[in-house]
Amino acid sequence: MRYDKQRKDGRPTAAGNGVSMARKEQLFMCGECGFQSPTWSGRCPSCGEWGSLVEVTLSAAPARRDKKVEPLLISEVALPERRPSGIAEFDRVLGGGFVPGTVTLLGGEPGVGKSTLLLQACAEMAAAGRKVLYVSGEESLSQVAIRAKRIGRGGGGDLGMISSTAIEDSLGPVEGCSVAVFDSVQSFTAEDGGGFPGTPSQVRAVAQKIIERSKASAVPSVIIGHITKQGSIAGPKLLEHMVDVVLMFTGDRSSPYRLLRSYKNRFGSTDELGVFEMKDRGLVPVQDPSRLFWSSAGDPVSGVAMGVIMEGSRPFVAEVQALVAPTPFPYPKRTARGIGAGRLQLMLAVLDRRCGISTGSLDVFVNVAGGLSVKDPHADLALCLAVASAALDLPLPSDCCFVGEVGLAGEVRPAVRTPLRVREAARLGFEKVMISAFESDEMPPGVALLRVRNLKEALKVMR
Repeated sequence: MRYDKQRKDGRPTAAGNGVSMARKEQLFMCGECGFQSPTWSGRCPSCGEWGSLVEVTLSAAPARRDKKVEPLLISEVALPERRPSGIAEFDRVLGGGFVPGTVTLLGGEPGVGKSTLLLQACAEMAAAGRKVLYVSGEESLSQVAIRAKRIGRGGGGDLGMISSTAIEDSLGPVEGCSVAVFDSVQSFTAEDGGGFPGTPSQVRAVAQKIIERSKASAVPSVIIGHITKQGSIAGPKLLEHMVDVVLMFTGDRSSPYRLLRSYKNRFGSTDELGVFEMKDRGLVPVQDPSRLFWSSAGDPVSGVAMGVIMEGSRPFVAEVQALVAPTPFPYPKRTARGIGAGRLQLMLAVLDRRCGISTGSLDVFVNVAGGLSVKDPHADLALCLAVASAALDLPLPSDCCFVGEVGLAGEVRPAVRTPLRVREAARLGFEKVMISAFESDEMPPGVALLRVRNLKEALKVMR
């Protein structure tokens, strides 16, 4: 507050007509971590990101009046029922459907199918007799209708649409809906956000208004978010902390398959994976994803091993491919797709020290077929045997799967939920499964079990 003159008693008087005005403050905010600074700098002092500080205008928050709040016993709180989206793979990742009053953030690369997925979910819920709202800040109503017609969801049901970039104009119709979709958070503006659409202050203000409206009306909302060139959701990192669920929709444009993962879920598991196939009529859930990630055709080839991994409660058979080749350079390449580079380096060291298979003068390339990203450590055995098979030019049996984590001593450790993995391998027609010798004896019938204590024993069995 600025003081221009003094009263007769010596006390200062506010400038103007004596009414206290809220002062707007100019700050610079980091678009990655939300750090605020009074001055601009080329690099964020908090997260170290270059060129991420942008100028924002912050208005003083109005004074809140005191409100008496009475605590409620947890046993007296009614549990809300989830609202299914009508798409089985989507509901699997959510944990069974939308929880009333929650806000879900869906991110993904441009053109991967984020809007298509949510438009299909809205159409399915509307066809089931639910009231649904789709708010677009990027497309006109006619453009949304064209897209809905293309995927065969052009009519029927109580699906309301709004085309507006002012978030305040779109929050009123949310009342009474089963779900509301906002496409996308970077395209909306809030009156008190300051700056241009997509700036950190605007993204935060828009998200806060959607969250407050969803909580007050008990209507689940879904926000679509753009991603940066690094693959993270654009906007302040605070956005991911504000929402209840964070989903990422990924996939290669050259491939028809899309993967939906949960990175944060306050009301469900973060390990579930949804698999979709993009077709002319939109996204189709894949009922048997295991068959996407391995090929049963052809003769055995060196450098190929089948591993059974877990994504949440769902087992997958993943095809791990390895290729080794002499290098003319002093530093050989280590390239991994679908498996962490650090994990590959670790397994190469174990093969060298515990099994005598050295790749120090060889380029090593590892790939998981189908674009699947494997984080399950129990794919170690398949990874090691694929690299060993490529280095020795020794094909592995095509009717055998491999399950187990490999330790630094070369031991094969028991896996989590091994019976479920063995059952999945048997269902897909595999005759043998290699597991740790320390696994339980209670395993499903119908498949031969090859029990090994360490990696050296596994190589002997395969030879």
